Amino acid sequence: MAKAAATSTGFPGVEVRGNSIRVFFMYKRDRHAHTLPLEPTRNNIKHADQLRSAALFALRNGTYNEADFFPHSRSAASLPLGGKRVGELCDRYKPLKAVDITPETQSRYEVALDICVDTLGRTRMVDALLPEDIQKLRVDLIATRAVSTVNHYLATFSGFLYWCENNHYCGELGKHCVRFTKSIKDPDPLTYEEYLALIEKGCLHPIDKAAVTVAVYTGLRPGELCALAVEDVAPDFSHIKVRRSVTQSVTFKVPKTKKERTVLLQPPAREALKVLVADAEQRETADLTVWLNRHESRIDHVRVLLSPKTQARKAVVNDYFVPSAWNTKWGNLIRRAEIRARPAYQTRHTFACWNLTARGNLAFIANQMGHKDYSMLVTVYGRWIDTESSRELERIWEGMQNMARITPKLHQEAIEESVSC
Repeated sequence: MAKAAATSTGFPGVEVRGNSIRVFFMYKRDRHAHTLPLEPTRNNIKHADQLRSAALFALRNGTYNEADFFPHSRSAASLPLGGKRVGELCDRYKPLKAVDITPETQSRYEVALDICVDTLGRTRMVDALLPEDIQKLRVDLIATRAVSTVNHYLATFSGFLYWCENNHYCGELGKHCVRFTKSIKDPDPLTYEEYLALIEKGCLHPIDKAAVTVAVYTGLRPGELCALAVEDVAPDFSHIKVRRSVTQSVTFKVPKTKKERTVLLQPPAREALKVLVADAEQRETADLTVWLNRHESRIDHVRVLLSPKTQARKAVVNDYFVPSAWNTKWGNLIRRAEIRARPAYQTRHTFACWNLTARGNLAFIANQMGHKDYSMLVTVYGRWIDTESSRELERIWEGMQNMARITPKLHQEAIEESVSC
């Protein structure tokens, strides 16, 4: 059926279409058109013109709500009352985003979104926001927060704004959530003397000595160290498999890169693991639910190496260490050893820096640490990579000489083979 032709009414943006009245206007390069279920009488046409003027006034003042002015339009009917307000749209976005992330990540996302929305104004109309509003949000956030925190908030909020854009609730706003430049802090690894002091003075229990040794000589992340089990250690103690990590909420998940890796063990780590395995073998095997993503998991039947119960003085303690508990223990060991304080994560940096100082292969070290490639090693540990060593020049020159000696021989062999054929 053909649509009825529009008839001009003499009022800008108001026309008669069949037995109804059509109102249209442009705002931020988008054409808004709404059909009013009113007969095209003279009074109704005047009412439509006044309604259009009021809507434009509200748009300019940032108080426009489509459902208030045009409740019978298709786009308004698909939204709850006030559905284009920032707070209400964010509440609709959260469960849609949650299906793709873990519950723990969801919790962090919701905190970030709520802070941004409250700072911006929950009742603001999203289609009235300007780039200036997002820029002011950045200013307000950075005034009282660390750069890393603000960047997390902005990254999370930009995802919400891009969702609004894709659903035509607003113009281009996500790209204005520009992250702040963050300086890269140099790693603060243990010196070998500090490591010895930590082992000899800081660690009073054999389990603590073994745990610190494994941390330093494997480069495991704290969550990976706390989730390591007897079943992950090779029978000959030549290597370990890093298959899981534990979060602050005692949730087990796959490692950061979403895949397991093999870490080859140096002699100190082998001896330390023998101590940890002997202790863990006295415990019963537990069924750990390891989350692969939000919707899939596996069950690992394992005996975790580190348990607070080994040295517990209280009657009731947790079965497993979480990163914060390990950080607390680490702080006590550092204080007792009387060495400069640094976070427990620095054991991972210590592993990297010691291996780089010993001129280890970059690709090998990156693989052991679970990096995708060695670009991060170059970026983070650049000053531990010796690029001007005379020993390196001698090694290269020796290799070139060997190549020079081998090449004529290979060339002669190729000639003799061609002649014999």
